[in-house]
Amino acid sequence: MNCTNAPSESDAYPSPKVIIYSSKSRFKTGQIVATHPAIALLEETGFTATQLLLDHVAGRWGDVGTQDAEANEFAVGNGWRVLSVFRLVSNEVLASTPKAKRSALKTLWVITEADRSSTCILTPSCY
Repeated sequence: MNCTNAPSESDAYPSPKVIIYSSKSRFKTGQIVATHPAIALLEETGFTATQLLLDHVAGRWGDVGTQDAEANEFAVGNGWRVLSVFRLVSNEVLASTPKAKRSALKTLWVITEADRSSTCILTPSCY
């Protein structure tokens, strides 16, 4: 699935306005968007965008390394870009997969822009 192609009329998704309220939110998301391949992967795996977004804004960055987690903590307080990496597999599969091989798992990134104008859910190949 090409990240730059708009979905065809037959598989187009409506664009409802969605506001996520959470008392645990550490930063604003701005407009929330998702690429077509990300939506398809969510549907395929049964994960929800809402849960990924709630984890993201609460500072649960998913499967990022120590340096990225530290960068996110700095970014939240200083207005930089925030990145979360979510592996769309069970906790058991994630725990049994060596870190060096986790990039092969079904993965979505959630990126909030530095100016907090938008947050995008996307596959790594769409970055």
